[in-house]
Amino acid sequence: MPTYEYEILDDAGEPTGERFEWVQSMKDDALTTHPETGRPCRRAIVATNIAGNWSPLKDKSRLSNKNLEKLGFTKYEKRGDGVMERTAGKEGPRVLKADD
Repeated sequence: MPTYEYEILDDAGEPTGERFEWVQSMKDDALTTHPETGRPCRRAIVATNIAGNWSPLKDKSRLSNKNLEKLGFTKYEKRGDGVMERTAGKEGPRVLKADD
């Protein structure tokens, strides 16, 4: 069942900034009052988090050392004291030092 986000309304029907989530069937009508407090509410319009091709949720796997190496990139990571060590790729020196 999906989780819906609701916003609490004041006496004039304006949002107060307070929100809560509620799990309910898609077949159910939207809530008009908070189920626990009885305060008036309405379903909020929010962006969904769907992991598509250009989603930030997939960035971690796209930028993995294995994927970067497969695509022909070389990646260096800082190891401290001005030392950079190659963590992906086969080209270039294994270690770079700031004093080189």
